[in-house]
Amino acid sequence: MVDLRFTSAPDRDDLYQVGDRVEVYCDHENDKKERVRGWMEGVVVQVDPKIVAVQFTEPVYLTDGWMVPDHVLWCPPNSSQIRAARKGKRRPRS
Repeated sequence: MVDLRFTSAPDRDDLYQVGDRVEVYCDHENDKKERVRGWMEGVVVQVDPKIVAVQFTEPVYLTDGWMVPDHVLWCPPNSSQIRAARKGKRRPRS
């Protein structure tokens, strides 16, 4: 039998990290409480090599119409449905 020794876990270059602000293209409610499909900002709460969990403060829905009770959507990190959050415009200091 071959003797294998590991000194550390393999290095991972994850696209997203826990705490990152991201936008996900999903079904959610707009300001008028109407259900719409578009980009919504959330926070990454879990990352592994195959999937990223994003939590939102507002209700989000699955494609088949069910509301997600914990406001967490899961998607692959290389999906076109997730992107880094765009930085908002800042007001100039007076």
